[in-house]
Amino acid sequence: MSTLLYRIGKTAYERPWYFIGAWLLVIATIIGFLLANPVRLSNEIRIDGTPAQAVIDELSQKLPDASGGQGIIAFAAPDGRRIDDGANLRALEKAVDGIYSSAHVVDARKVMAAELAKGQDSALLQAAGAIAQAHAGAPAAADAPIPLAVDGQPVPGVVISPDHTVALFQFQFDKQTFELPDGTVHATIATAQKAVGQRDIAVLPSQTMLQVPELFGIGEVIGLLLAALVLLITLGSVVAAGLPLITALAGVAVGVGGAFALSTVIPMHSLTAMLAVMLGLAVGIDYALFIVNRQRRFILDQRLPARDATARAIGTSGSAVLFAGTTVMIALLALTVVGVQLLTTMAIAAAATVALAVLCALTLLPALLGVVGERICSPRARLTAGGAQDSGSAHRIASAWAGAVTRHRYLAAGAAIVITGLIALPALGMSLGLPSGASYNADTPQRQSYDTVAAGFGAGYNGPLVVVATDPQGHKIAPDELVGLDQDLGRLHGVRAVSIGGTDGTGSTAVFTVIPDSGPNDPATASVVRAIRDHSPGYADRWNVDVGVTGFAALAIDVSERLSSVLPLYIVVVIGLSLIVLLLVFRSIIVPIKATVGFLLSVLATFGATTAVFQWGWLQGLLGMDATAPVLSLLPIIITGVLYGLAMDYEVFLVSSMKEAHVHGHHGRESVVYGFTIASRVVVAAAIIMTSVFAGFAFNSDPMIKQVGFALAIGVLLDAFVVRITLVPAVMAIFGDTAWRLPRWLDRILPDLDIEGDKLARRLRSERESEQQTADAMRGSSRPDSAR
Repeated sequence: MSTLLYRIGKTAYERPWYFIGAWLLVIATIIGFLLANPVRLSNEIRIDGTPAQAVIDELSQKLPDASGGQGIIAFAAPDGRRIDDGANLRALEKAVDGIYSSAHVVDARKVMAAELAKGQDSALLQAAGAIAQAHAGAPAAADAPIPLAVDGQPVPGVVISPDHTVALFQFQFDKQTFELPDGTVHATIATAQKAVGQRDIAVLPSQTMLQVPELFGIGEVIGLLLAALVLLITLGSVVAAGLPLITALAGVAVGVGGAFALSTVIPMHSLTAMLAVMLGLAVGIDYALFIVNRQRRFILDQRLPARDATARAIGTSGSAVLFAGTTVMIALLALTVVGVQLLTTMAIAAAATVALAVLCALTLLPALLGVVGERICSPRARLTAGGAQDSGSAHRIASAWAGAVTRHRYLAAGAAIVITGLIALPALGMSLGLPSGASYNADTPQRQSYDTVAAGFGAGYNGPLVVVATDPQGHKIAPDELVGLDQDLGRLHGVRAVSIGGTDGTGSTAVFTVIPDSGPNDPATASVVRAIRDHSPGYADRWNVDVGVTGFAALAIDVSERLSSVLPLYIVVVIGLSLIVLLLVFRSIIVPIKATVGFLLSVLATFGATTAVFQWGWLQGLLGMDATAPVLSLLPIIITGVLYGLAMDYEVFLVSSMKEAHVHGHHGRESVVYGFTIASRVVVAAAIIMTSVFAGFAFNSDPMIKQVGFALAIGVLLDAFVVRITLVPAVMAIFGDTAWRLPRWLDRILPDLDIEGDKLARRLRSERESEQQTADAMRGSSRPDSAR
């Protein structure tokens, strides 16, 4: 493998514009395609095979008009004034009329007029009338919302809070939010703002109206600038520091651009694109850093010309990059065994971006190095190479750290285990869920809408449940059966209000809205969902209808249970596959086991830190956050896969250096210290770069992206500095040369992948010796006979 990569690196260096031109052509093609075809990203979390998703799919077939995206806007009057009186009421009417008249908004007034035109033939009116008659005479609750009426006529979708200060307007788009043309949601909100602007009425759209989060903001830019600064400090020149950034951006342009192109055909979740951007930037910079650093070592330490140093760097560090990237891709692609379409798409997009990062590092980077030539190292760096200045404080610090850790190896290993174990403790109380409006920071419209609705109407109005009743024979459901179901639902503990929302054309399917007492992520709301499901057989017996429930809380329950059930299988698959890869790479049994145990410590500590910050609210002020929320249901399985792959990156780069030292004659603790001293500087720089990139995404306004960015940042930080920099050298010193032993029968059947490049080095040395012998022979043969 190292010989093949050596040839690729040499060819790319000698013919750089062929490789650069090919990459530019691919990027230009993708950009041209995206300019002609708009990107379609979604915020919909769809988990096929779950009860809540089945209800949504059934509803979209039987009531297609009710299956579009939901719009919710809260209107809050200033200074506690009434929203339903005088000029404020007229402004509210104007806003409602403007929204109902907007493009892609279903006008409920026309729907109601059509039902009224049917008269006694309207199944919806019959059901609503029967339910209203059953409730006639019952006193209205003091905290019940007040339907808005103008000139004695009800305004569909609008209710007023009991204190008359807030209006809640719920309406429907004719398509899912992510399917709407660009700017549709923004234009709808702008219409409402224009209508009430002169009255200083706050227009607060809920999180359901958020189309696609900002993919690259100020936090991400700062993270990238920090990465550039670390590159500059590590490599010591602007030219050298710029190359990893260029190759990483090129890989992201092709990988994420390709994913965007695919989204024009297959709807893609915004988190998929964001994860691909995160990983593409992080690993793209790191992989290029490893190779450029190795090339500079060949130039400065061995005085090789840039051409030969580049080819050697691709042949040696390129091999480690290839297998590190392979490990990341294996961990990501193993997500496909879970059988969840969302995770499958996410895994394929992220793995493809990592593959392109590897390809960029092995082909585009040497081509760029060919353009830069000998300028990759400054004259000053060449003059100080090999001297005291060149060794620098970094090597002295690394050597001192490795010496201390290996001397006190049992204490160091124990400390690393205790630290990660303590940080992991909050994970015992981790609860999973989906982000609601309460998950956003207080200065966002989504959070302000959530708080306003909760204060004016009750927390349950932020997460209504949808109950669908269907006649199993396809017959029209009798009004008295709907009345009975309505009353049964209203008697459930934790239910605040029940209302019928619509029926299909034949009356065989009816939709109820159930408002719980508690918020969407409250355990009490989950209890209401389970109670409806537990009572559904009884409803079928009494009212001859099949009952299903969906909505935010129902989806959160189903997603969490589905992903929790497959997480153990996923961990087993990832660990099994990666143990095989590491066994092939290091030809050792102890090293793969040690690497896997270290990863488990890292991922558990990551879960604990994420729970403490996001669920418990610890240290949120320091991180610019002010919202507590359950841990994202998708997070454990995503972080397990991604962090495993990234952790193995550092394992490969650090331990391969120790193995190289062992192969070249260093033994026991000496090989650990020597290998650590050589590799730790670039590993630490790579970890800081990756942490900076991920941390930038932790300041994104979207709660899902925020949690993923934070978890990856803290996970890389813990894995690099507690596990790889502390635990790994301590454990390697404990086992000494035993760590590299392999049973003879296994040694015979395993292929030698030679990621250290020893075979390449021997071949190049043999070629040089052969060339030297040939030159000596030619000089000897050219002497005159008298000189012999």
